[in-house]
Amino acid sequence: MAERDYYEVLGVGREASDSDIKSAYRKLALKFHPDRNKEPGADEKFKEATEAYAILSDSGKRQAYDQFGHAGVTGRAGGGSPFEGIDLEQVFSQFGDVFGRGRSSGFFEDLLGFGGGGGRKARRGRSLRAAVEISLEEVMEGAERTLAVKREESCNPCKGSGAAPGSTTESCPTCNGRGQVHQQQGFFAVRTSCPRCKGGGKVVTKPCGACRGSGRESVRREITVKIPAGIEDGSQVRLGGEGDAGEQGNPSGDLFVEIHIGEHDRFHREGQDLYTEIPLSYSQACLGDKITVLTMDGEARMTIPAGTPTGKLFRLKTQGLPRLHGGRRGDLFVRVYVHVPDKILGDEKKLLKALAELEKDRSQA
Repeated sequence: MAERDYYEVLGVGREASDSDIKSAYRKLALKFHPDRNKEPGADEKFKEATEAYAILSDSGKRQAYDQFGHAGVTGRAGGGSPFEGIDLEQVFSQFGDVFGRGRSSGFFEDLLGFGGGGGRKARRGRSLRAAVEISLEEVMEGAERTLAVKREESCNPCKGSGAAPGSTTESCPTCNGRGQVHQQQGFFAVRTSCPRCKGGGKVVTKPCGACRGSGRESVRREITVKIPAGIEDGSQVRLGGEGDAGEQGNPSGDLFVEIHIGEHDRFHREGQDLYTEIPLSYSQACLGDKITVLTMDGEARMTIPAGTPTGKLFRLKTQGLPRLHGGRRGDLFVRVYVHVPDKILGDEKKLLKALAELEKDRSQA
């Protein structure tokens, strides 16, 4: 397909958030889904939108694309499929309402260009998922978390082959060693990886005693995830190759870590902008004042003009959060309100009564 700009394909700007990108892809996937849209060219538009989403939804690939364009993302320089190195299972699993939760990812892999050459596609290991919570302060600078992950790794005795030492493998009888079988999926007749040999074309005749032929063993590992500054709530960080090992030595899956951001007692976040509220006395609102505002960086001075009404919103530029992929920081919006004290002292009461009389006289004038 032509190398159109990925942001243009999805119809979003370069500063689009992860949720904006996800929403844009959902609309296009529904519009050009191959089971729904039989118009000429719809399947190509579906592929194009899926490729754009797969790149822009991955923080590492998006950063490489922003810096180097198509040459910076996996699969472009070598002339192969643009989906090389992309976990399509992870992409489609986020849209069960669009693609169907029981749909085999092999169908989409063939549709998107993995199956047509008759070659055998190695089945990767299962991708794993975890979740961590960080504070709003950590969004400013980025953070690290160490996760205890239980995963399947290559079996030591058989080196991941699944075969007992000294034994051999045989051609798979299901696919006759081709690694692929023909299946009918709706309106499409496609080739998918053989379910018995997982696309390898070979089967184990004498399984390894340690792993019972799976080629894998369960291991608990501590894995450190680096969380970039400016990340949004609900975003995922992908750790390539940190999922389960593939069967019979095939590549490992990935680990996807979903980031949750805890509530802050002072600031409310909207994108990269922050919102806070500050009380004013009646005299400050009427006469004006210079006040100190607490920010994520420390403190800032702000001028309150005379006659400021309660609820007025002030903007402190670049006092918000950093953007995930660089660029100008967000802003801090300060909403002021007139604070009415619970108790009024004697002198204050006298002054307020005198003020009330003046206001009464003015209203009657």
